[in-house]
Amino acid sequence: MSVAGHTPPPFFKRGLAPLAKLSFFIALSLVFLVADLRFRMLEPARLLVASALWPLQKAVMLPVEGAGEAGNYFSDVANLQRENAELRERQLAQANQLLRQTHLDNENRHLRALLEMQERLDAPAKAAEILYHARDPYARRIIIDRGLTHGIDNGQAVIDDLGVIGQVTRVFPMSSEVTLLTDKNQAIPVLVARSGLRAVLAGAGSGAMELKFLPANADVQPGDTLVTSGLDGIYLPGLPVAKVTTIDRDNSFSFARFECEPLAGVERHGQVLVLGKLEPPPPPEEPKEEIKKPAKGRAVARPKP
Repeated sequence: MSVAGHTPPPFFKRGLAPLAKLSFFIALSLVFLVADLRFRMLEPARLLVASALWPLQKAVMLPVEGAGEAGNYFSDVANLQRENAELRERQLAQANQLLRQTHLDNENRHLRALLEMQERLDAPAKAAEILYHARDPYARRIIIDRGLTHGIDNGQAVIDDLGVIGQVTRVFPMSSEVTLLTDKNQAIPVLVARSGLRAVLAGAGSGAMELKFLPANADVQPGDTLVTSGLDGIYLPGLPVAKVTTIDRDNSFSFARFECEPLAGVERHGQVLVLGKLEPPPPPEEPKEEIKKPAKGRAVARPKP
């Protein structure tokens, strides 16, 4: 029977009733469930279906996995940038500490060398620290942190662990001015350690020094070491001063040109030693004359004064 020109589909037109079909499919499902649970009969079918659906599953999960990986990427980038910034700050801090440690190591090494030099000297010495260089650009002078209150006097020699640096030329209550050997107005009597030749070493004003008033045939060679002669009574004899670098022997001039470089850290170190003046040895004591006691009944003549 048709309603408004519509004919029912063949499924409802003939065949089993819906209740019978439902009962059939329920029974078939129960059979499959029992067979699968007891005998694993549907395992190959399940594996086949899972293999067939695997590409579709991966395709469906790609957007989700992509979003998760993108989030992890940006999170990792932010973490790496933060860690890099922290590492750079730590590196800068360690670099500062390393530079300070290197400076302290060099300073301690120099101080130990000064102490060893002080023990080798016969004269008293006082350690001093260089405060700053003099403001005169044409002079080679430094200011140290020892003055009249520390027992510093004019004319005292200033040395370091390698040799002579200069001489105290002006004393203040809490500081002193030291004229370096490289100053043009400074001179020091020296002798050549190899030959014993005496000479006068003067500053050249540019970090170098020059031997004065030596003839062209003087027994001086490049590399000779110059030490203090002690003739001026200021510097102890035998202190290293400079090394001969170049010699210009021109027969047209009466004197040769001997250029030298100081051995000590004249313009490099920050600590120095100020040598005290040597005290003259005490005069030897005269032997006392023994006065013999006179014998009884005899008079002993005393020596006339």
